[in-house]
Amino acid sequence: MENMVNPAFWSGKRVFLTGHTGFKGAWLAFWLTEMGADVHGYALPPEHPGNLFDLLGLQRRLVSSTLADIRDSDRLHAAMQAANPDILFHLAAQALVPAGYHRPVETFSVNVVGTAQVLECAKYCKKLASSTIITSDKCYENNEWPWGYRETDAMGGHDPYSASKGAAELVVASYRRSFLAAQGMAVATARAGNVIGGGDRTPTRLVPDALAAFEQGTTLQLRNPRAIRPWQHVLDPLNGYLQLGQRLYEEGQAWAEAWNFGPQADDALAVESMVKILASHWPRPVQWSADAAHVHPHEAHHLRLDCSKARQRLAWRPVWNAPTAIQKTVQWHLAVQPTPNHSATEVCRQQLADFQTDARPHAPHHA
Repeated sequence: MENMVNPAFWSGKRVFLTGHTGFKGAWLAFWLTEMGADVHGYALPPEHPGNLFDLLGLQRRLVSSTLADIRDSDRLHAAMQAANPDILFHLAAQALVPAGYHRPVETFSVNVVGTAQVLECAKYCKKLASSTIITSDKCYENNEWPWGYRETDAMGGHDPYSASKGAAELVVASYRRSFLAAQGMAVATARAGNVIGGGDRTPTRLVPDALAAFEQGTTLQLRNPRAIRPWQHVLDPLNGYLQLGQRLYEEGQAWAEAWNFGPQADDALAVESMVKILASHWPRPVQWSADAAHVHPHEAHHLRLDCSKARQRLAWRPVWNAPTAIQKTVQWHLAVQPTPNHSATEVCRQQLADFQTDARPHAPHHA
């Protein structure tokens, strides 16, 4: 087996994608449309100026794009029925730990009830055979272990965001056992690490905040400089999602379970180490400091994923290590910022081509 997405499989497939206006969802929508899939998107409007959805002109590339809340059962049901999908990817979520502290009820509502709503509507899609529900590496009960969490480890979560992702996993397992497996629909969950890449403009995320500070010449304030996170380029987990989506479609229930798509073990870097690598690729001197003036809500210190199952059964592996992922992210930013509306599509297309070249067996991997 090869660690490769099969474009021929995706050509002409009807795909329903929630969260297509977000950073990760926009990259997935772009990849799918590049392969000729008929993509139907469903998400809230983009939140941030200069977002990747707008830069890539995805509104024009998709078959349909419904801008609505996944908790709106009538709109969601109507959109899914109109799309009549073969395959579902559910990425729509409240995706930030800090926002979970500020808006806990909304976080649980979107991530838990919203996931249930997506699965409830999926029950009535006659052709839908493959559903991949994206949760998070933070779904695990984090004991601050130095080793990686496996798919069989307990769900948990200290903060509202993490707990909502653990709860979403339980929702998916319940729907699979109670309804969807009996209907012949194969449903899996996928858990990734902290994704980075070109086009992420989300405030309170380290890389967008760092690049904004570097560009403006201001001092970057680090909340948790010694916290260790699993960093990976956005294309690495998307590569796993697409391979898993195909297996679910072609082979069914044998793949309908939880999957980790995290980075290599040594790509779990401290926040400050990450910033040092970012700064090394920036063309001008930059400054940062630990934010000692504020007491911040609890965030996990150690968090790693064990991806042995995906390596052994799917032949999936990370393609770009953390230093390469960081380099590609800064390169994207520097290439696109001067003329964003003219260059984003070409830069994304080139990076996708580079990624697929490096994913081939025996390809020379970047250091």
